[in-house]
Amino acid sequence: MHAPTLAQWVGDPAAFTTEYWRRRPGVFRPDGGARSPFTLADADAALATGFLHEPYVEMTRAEEALGRDAYLTPRTVYEGTHGGFADERKIRALLDDGATLLMRRVDQWHGPTRDLLARLSAELQRAVEAFCFITPPGTQGVPLHRDDADVLVLQLNGSKSWSVHEGPKDGDWQLGRVEGEPPAEVLRTTLRPGEVLYIPRAFAHQAVGDEGLSVHLSLTIREVHMGDLFRSLQKLSAASMAIEARPLDDTAVLAAATAMLEHVRAALADLTPEQLVHHARRRKLAALPTPRSPISLAALAAGPDGQ
Repeated sequence: MHAPTLAQWVGDPAAFTTEYWRRRPGVFRPDGGARSPFTLADADAALATGFLHEPYVEMTRAEEALGRDAYLTPRTVYEGTHGGFADERKIRALLDDGATLLMRRVDQWHGPTRDLLARLSAELQRAVEAFCFITPPGTQGVPLHRDDADVLVLQLNGSKSWSVHEGPKDGDWQLGRVEGEPPAEVLRTTLRPGEVLYIPRAFAHQAVGDEGLSVHLSLTIREVHMGDLFRSLQKLSAASMAIEARPLDDTAVLAAATAMLEHVRAALADLTPEQLVHHARRRKLAALPTPRSPISLAALAAGPDGQ
C-alpha cells in the first residue's frame, strides 16, 4: 500500500491497515513525531483576524451545554447587525474557566491543512476532515460518545488522557453521546506531542486534559452510510431519464410512472454493490475543499506588464 501521507502519522500503512483499521484502536509514535500542518500560532492568527465565525468555532463542556452568546459576538456593518463572530475575550475567559475550544473544518480555511487532507483523502479514497480541540488541564470538553468516522488524533501541545471503549455489535447504532452503561474499555492512554491515536469508527471514546494546555488535531475519515448509498442510487438510476415533469392527467401520471420504473430497472440491471459504494465515496470526496486558485490583487493592479 503506497500511502506516504498516512505513513507520516502511523508508520507502516500496510501494518496499520491489517492490524488496526476498523479492528482496534492504537497509539503510534512515528520517528521524530508526527507533524501537523496546523499549529497554535495558526489558531491564534485565525482568532486575531476577527473573521472567525460560527460554525467554525464553538466552546464546549462535557457536563453542560454552552450557549452561543457565551463565546460569540455580533458586529454592526452599515447599521446592520450580524451575529456569530468569535469573541477572543469571551473565549479566553471560558478557557480560564475550563471550557474547550473547538475549531471546526480547519481544512476549509487553512491552506496547509487542506493540502495535507487532499493527499490523505486520495490515498484512502475517503473524505477526510480536520478539527482542532484546545482543552485546559483537568477538564473534559466532550462526554463519552461515538463518531460516524474513523479518527486519527495528533497531539500538538500538552497531554491528554484518553479512554476508548468497544464498538457496537452491528450497524444499528447512534452517533453522539453514549447513554446508560458505558461499553467495555479497550484502551487507556495518555497522548503526548507528536503521538497519534487511532479510534475506529463508532468506538466510544472520551478524553480529559492532562498536563498543560492540551491541543490536538483530529482527522475524521468519513465512510458512507445508508443515506449516502441511497442518494447515489438515485443519481445513478435517474441519469438520462427523460420523463414529463408534470403529467396533466391520471393516464399521463401512470405512463410517467411506468416509464420511470422501466428506466430505473434498466439502469440498475448491471449495477454492482462495489460500483454503488465507489460512487457514494466519490461523491463525498467531491464535496471536499478544492485546491486554492488564489488571486493576486497586486498583480492585477500592476497590469499585464506586472504579471
